[in-house]
This record gives sequence, C-alpha cells and structure tokens, in this order.
Amino acid sequence: MTRGEEINQPQRLGGSELHEINLITHRVIGCAIAVHRALGLGLLEGTYDSALRIELDDQGIRYARLVLVPAYYKGRLLGQYRMDFLVEDRVIVEVKSVAVVLPIFEAQLHTYLRVTAKRIGLLINFNTPVLKDGITRVIL
Repeated sequence: MTRGEEINQPQRLGGSELHEINLITHRVIGCAIAVHRALGLGLLEGTYDSALRIELDDQGIRYARLVLVPAYYKGRLLGQYRMDFLVEDRVIVEVKSVAVVLPIFEAQLHTYLRVTAKRIGLLINFNTPVLKDGITRVIL
C-alpha cells in the first residue's frame, strides 16, 4: 500500500478508544437486556424505544434521541435521516421489533455510520426470545 492509499483508509480505533466504545456498547446492551427481561418480546418498536430511554436515563448514560442527519446528492440537500439514538456521542443505536431482520436495516445503520463519521453502531431487535440473538454490532 502506498502512502496515499494509507491516508484514504478509515482510521482504526486505537486501544483506549476501542476500550471506551466497548464499555459504552456493553452498557447499552445491558440496558437493552434489562428492558427485554421486563417486557419480553412481541411489543411495538416505540414501546421498546421508550423503555430503553428510561433505562439509559436511570443508568446515567448520555444520549440524543431521533438525531437528524442530512442526506445529500451532488451537494444538494435531499432530506434528513432520523437515527434512533446517538449514545455518548460515540455509538449509534437503532431499535427494531420485527420478525425478521432484513439486510436493509443493517445497510441503514452503515449509512448512518458513514454520514456521521461514527465507527460503531448497534442494531437491536427486541422481537427475539433471547435478546443477544437480536443484537448486531456494526463497525466501520
């Protein structure tokens, strides 16, 4: 790889940065598990979303909700995406409650990561008997 090619590659997460992000994702997953244990599966996405907000608040985890992200084409604004959560300004979290996780959901998360220059995202599908089977971690 030439020097110019190295510059165009995404930066890898450093040891301390990766450790911090792992702590954040671990805490978010813990909150999601607490919600899933209390509510079970089969409810609407909005219910899990609201419960996750309560759990994040109770755990003192900072987050922004329904973060607007602009979408551009050829430098012109097309509209905006709405991310479910941006946690600690580091991790994007998308909440789902679906029977089947479609590839488009992961593609959506990849897009959010790319346009926000964030590196880690969690796709959490609460409609699973065991929540760990409904969690997808995406790394750019």
